[in-house]
Amino acid sequence: MKRLVGNAVFTALLGMATLGASAGMSLAQAATVRDDVPSTYVVVRGDTLWDISGRFLREPWLWPEVWRANPQIKNPHLIYPGDRISLYYENGEPRLRLERGQGGVVKLSPQIRKIPKREAVPPIPLEKISAFLKEHRVIDPALLTDAPYIVAGDDTRLISGAGDTIYARGNWSANDTYSVYRKGQRYLDPDTQEFLGLEMISIGDIKLERREGDIGVLRVLSANREILNGDLLLPADGGAITTSFQPQPPEEDVGGVILAAPDGLRNIGRNDIVALNRGSREGIQPGYVFGIERRGETITDPVTGEPITLPGEEGGLVMVFRIYDKVSYALVMQAGRPLSVGDKLLEPHG
Repeated sequence: MKRLVGNAVFTALLGMATLGASAGMSLAQAATVRDDVPSTYVVVRGDTLWDISGRFLREPWLWPEVWRANPQIKNPHLIYPGDRISLYYENGEPRLRLERGQGGVVKLSPQIRKIPKREAVPPIPLEKISAFLKEHRVIDPALLTDAPYIVAGDDTRLISGAGDTIYARGNWSANDTYSVYRKGQRYLDPDTQEFLGLEMISIGDIKLERREGDIGVLRVLSANREILNGDLLLPADGGAITTSFQPQPPEEDVGGVILAAPDGLRNIGRNDIVALNRGSREGIQPGYVFGIERRGETITDPVTGEPITLPGEEGGLVMVFRIYDKVSYALVMQAGRPLSVGDKLLEPHG
């Protein structure tokens, strides 16, 4: 292709209907094109690939198949603000045309101005999940057995903040930088009562400056709330945040429910984060998309007086982004009505 910037046009066959479908199957046959699909859409800052795909497809999680369908597209998952995406039909089959927006070096009289490097549209709201993961993790309580804990602040204060000196006691590792944590929810399986993990909430970061025996003298580097005596110290969570998701339905029915809303939400909606009672031991992977069935309401039968539970109904979609052994965190991608703890995980449907 001769013009890679400004007017570069690529054509992407709206390919496989499902993850296991053949490349020759059109989306029209699989009824995955939306009835209200726009003829053209211009990508804007703040869009995600999920949002864009949802404008054209009934099943937004199929976007890897859409962009992989045409081998001419280099890094097909990289879509930028200003790019124009349009739908057209060729031999009765729907196709997408991607016209690149302006980028690189643009000539402006009387000088040349270099356009700042553009940032590609993320697959999902990465800022949301990055901020969440900085403050939440799930651990085995055994990790806390020898963990240092805050015993006093400077001048024996009970509350400390950024810049303060604090004192902690415990068994020290070779690390000199720690995160301060406070215990959160104890995750229990609602059906079996099995203990699944302990939520830990990050309070801030501190640096060990010196030790005398088992007492450490530390300086508070940052704090998002007051540090209290009894708060625990753990090495900073070095787990990498996955930014390249391959959305897909689970390979098999794993059951499961929404276990908790870590921020204590009662009515869970789009872009909220939830904990699921399924993890790596059940084969859960980042990018798995689940449908959510809202629990049916329990009412009293007006004739017999018996309590009965009404059938559940489809409520939304969640995508898994962080996995632990028995628990995972997921982002709510769609929610027609408020979701709640206890709602079931199902195979996703458009």
